[in-house]
Amino acid sequence: MVQEQRSEQQAVSQIVVFQLENEYYGADISVVREVVPLQRVTRVPRTPPYVEGVINLRGRVIPVIDLRRRLGLPAGHTTKSTRIAVAEVGGDQVGMIVDAVEEVVRVPADAVEPPSSLMAQLDRDAVLGVAKVDSRLITLLDLRRILVREDRKSPVTPHSR
Repeated sequence: MVQEQRSEQQAVSQIVVFQLENEYYGADISVVREVVPLQRVTRVPRTPPYVEGVINLRGRVIPVIDLRRRLGLPAGHTTKSTRIAVAEVGGDQVGMIVDAVEEVVRVPADAVEPPSSLMAQLDRDAVLGVAKVDSRLITLLDLRRILVREDRKSPVTPHSR
């Protein structure tokens, strides 16, 4: 009985759920460090189009990307709900502008379907699967892949060119 409970606990992930263009996306809570209100972003020249610039977060300068653009979605409007979700990848912190952060949910492994074979390889690499939580479908993103520049396979930073 105790062993069954342990394996059941291991099969449950905690996911931070956020919105992009009225769709739900999720990322493993172990990668998302914090969520902060949208603040002024300082532009940095010669960066990829999805890099908005940098912010000063408690004395630390971190790059900020527009997650909509990074995923190939149309540009959105800034609202009172717009947030910066700060993720940590390879020891580097990166902020992601999202439309809203909804909640943290527990997702059992059996509620996750693998990505469709109809998706392009690039999309399948970025998507871990789709979770069915209550009546919602949540696309689970692999932030470790999304927050790495394609040309260098290193974390997105304002100095990466």
